[in-house]
This record gives sequence, C-alpha cells and structure tokens, in this order.
Amino acid sequence: MKKLNITLASTIALALAACAPEAETTETSDAMTADETAMTAEATTAGTIVEVAQGDETFSTLVAAVTAADLGETLSGEGPFTVFAPTNDAFAKIPAETLTELTTNDTETLGSILTYHVVAGAVDAATLTAAIGEAGEAGYTITTVNGGELTASVVDGAVILTDAAGGTSTVTATDVEASNGLIHVIDTVLMPA
Repeated sequence: MKKLNITLASTIALALAACAPEAETTETSDAMTADETAMTAEATTAGTIVEVAQGDETFSTLVAAVTAADLGETLSGEGPFTVFAPTNDAFAKIPAETLTELTTNDTETLGSILTYHVVAGAVDAATLTAAIGEAGEAGYTITTVNGGELTASVVDGAVILTDAAGGTSTVTATDVEASNGLIHVIDTVLMPA
C-alpha cells in the first residue's frame, strides 16, 4: 500500500509514519498479516498524523474534512492518538450532497464524525487483536475521543469495526506510525449515534 502521509493539518491526528516491525501473529491477529501492515520505506520519516495523511493522496478527502472541521491543530498535538483513517474510497460511499453539506455548512457534525475515528493512546494491531480475543464473541468495546463507542471483532480473519448505527468497516492496513500516534486504515466511514 502506498505510504500514508496524510498531513491532516486540519483533520484527524492520524500519525501515518512507518510500519512497525512484523510481530509474530496469533490466531486473532491473522487478520492483520504482513501484507496488510506493510508500508513503503518512505513512510519511515513521517511527522504527525496530519502530516502523514497529507503526504498520501489516498487520504485527500480526510485531510480536507479535517481542515473543514478545524481539527488539524488538535490532531497534530502531542497525543498519542490512534486514528482509524478512512480512505478516499471510504468517503466516496457517502452521498456527495451529504459530504458537501458536512464540509461547508455542518462542520460541527463533521467534527463529531471525525473524532469518532480517534482513540486516545497508541493502540497497535497486536494490542487490539489481543483485546478482541479476550472479549470473545461480544467483541471489544473501544471508547473514542468524541465519547462514542465502537465494537471491534474478527470476522473471517479480518478486523471489523461496528459503529453506533450498526454500520461496519474493515481494517485494511495497520500500525502506520507517526510522531504522535498510530494510524489504522479503514474502508468505510464510521458514524456515531
């Protein structure tokens, strides 16, 4: 996967810097294989989550949303943060009219949606999959920065996040490092209650 240099100068503090060294996998972490966590060597010198996102065209919509919601400075802060970062394709699943409304007229709701993708602390793939394994079939509950909750589970070997509205998103890449946290890439925008 291309490096995730999403300089979210105004987005979510998505620290996409470099790949963590491959760890031995367990049953639950089979969903996060070396292929899914492999990032380009160029990502190893990334800055903050926002800077990492800004450096990768795959996250241009996220960066624009972070800027519109005036979250760039926050996500460039000390952290650490863990960001579940939706790609441009994930944002493309939202009707264009809705996305335009959020980025131009309803930036408060946009900010709530974006902070629903952020978790305080650096939660790497190994820690997340271990927590899912311990939680069992009910899934592992994650409290986000906006106060809402996500449920993480493993389905057919993939880590799935379920949002408050019952929608799901698959984690497609993990452990992209930034100076102020980690980024995990997801394929669908998550919606808070």
